[in-house]
Amino acid sequence: MAFTGRAALLAALGSLPVGIWEPGWTGVLAVNAPLAVACACDFALAAPVRRLGLTRSGDTSVRLGDAADVTLTVTNPSRRPLRARVRDAWPPSSWQPGTESAASRHTVRVPPGERRRLTTRLRPTRRGDRRADRVTVRSYGPLGLFARQGTHEVPWTVRVLPPFTSRKHLPSKLARLRELDGRTSVLTRGEGTEFDSLREYVPGDDTRSIDWRATARQSAVAVRTWRPERDRHILLVLDTGRTSAGRVGDVPRLDASMDAALLLAALASRAGDRVALMAYDRRVRALVQGRSAGDVLPSLVNAMATLEPELVETDARGLTATALRTTPRRSLIVLLTALDAAPIEEGLLPVLTGLTQRHTVLLASVADPHIAGMARARGSADAVYEAAAAAQAQTERDRTADQLRRHGVTVVDATPDELAPALADAYLALKAAGRL
Repeated sequence: MAFTGRAALLAALGSLPVGIWEPGWTGVLAVNAPLAVACACDFALAAPVRRLGLTRSGDTSVRLGDAADVTLTVTNPSRRPLRARVRDAWPPSSWQPGTESAASRHTVRVPPGERRRLTTRLRPTRRGDRRADRVTVRSYGPLGLFARQGTHEVPWTVRVLPPFTSRKHLPSKLARLRELDGRTSVLTRGEGTEFDSLREYVPGDDTRSIDWRATARQSAVAVRTWRPERDRHILLVLDTGRTSAGRVGDVPRLDASMDAALLLAALASRAGDRVALMAYDRRVRALVQGRSAGDVLPSLVNAMATLEPELVETDARGLTATALRTTPRRSLIVLLTALDAAPIEEGLLPVLTGLTQRHTVLLASVADPHIAGMARARGSADAVYEAAAAAQAQTERDRTADQLRRHGVTVVDATPDELAPALADAYLALKAAGRL
């Protein structure tokens, strides 16, 4: 039961004070006798809250940055009309800052025996599962003097998926893939290892591709075309250890790695390769394998949605052993991890040989564009010191990358905006060279 502001105003203007005390109230409110009668009648005519029926429907998933609509259906089974204010509570990260109050509060009128639908629009600011909190209903009487208030548990979960902003690069990468496959009008020969077809020679073709036996059987010179091998296996390994928690710009390293992994997965699945995902720090956080080409991208996005960095040092030996168990046949293993000297030299390098002997290994790392900006800074003593520190950091990073390359690892080191297309280009280059 709640005493409204309208009743308080009337009490302040009234006379013949009468003391009213209710358990749980914080004081004694002075009202006049007619007002007390009006309040009692108003309370009696307010629709009961606990008997209301509340159900949910609507979106169960949404990409980060998009809006999700969740509908709350309010059913009034009583004989009194419901005049109410409803607060549909969700975690703070379900809305953009400053918009929660307007989005979660609704005014509703429900005649006896009828129902009404209230739509709450969520705009989440973080990945993961957003679970609905309590629904609070304040039911007013016809005079608005007294109100009944209660809460209901109405469970609902909206999964916030990675935004996959790098999908804008997919058309250009698929065009390059079609060139490798020899399926475009561009006069370039696919450089894979599987024979594709014969076609007529045109000036500019590599003479080594001429099929002399086929030429002898027809009047025109025939050349062989090739396409990259299909049905290769690719394992994407996301490092979810402490280094993935660092923010580059306004994005955690883990989120930038996810975006690059999604672009590569979309490209590889279109190329006919089998894609699997493993997220690891000291144990497996997510594992996706055995999915068809049409199902692999939704499965990866769903698995990545709830991943968060763990503030522990990644166990490189355990990661390597788990990757070897997950991929028994020769595969391309893509490690999305930090290129910091200490974790690489002390953790990964001592166990890297076990991977490179059986698989092709590609390491992709998120570079900080602020370092390049610091390296160009001049004009003051502080700027010069910053430039020296940036140059030292970049030199150390380059040295670590060179060590990995000497072990046979292909290294991609790019800023968050450039990592996804750079990783896709590295995959295409390996495919064109017949290394998959």
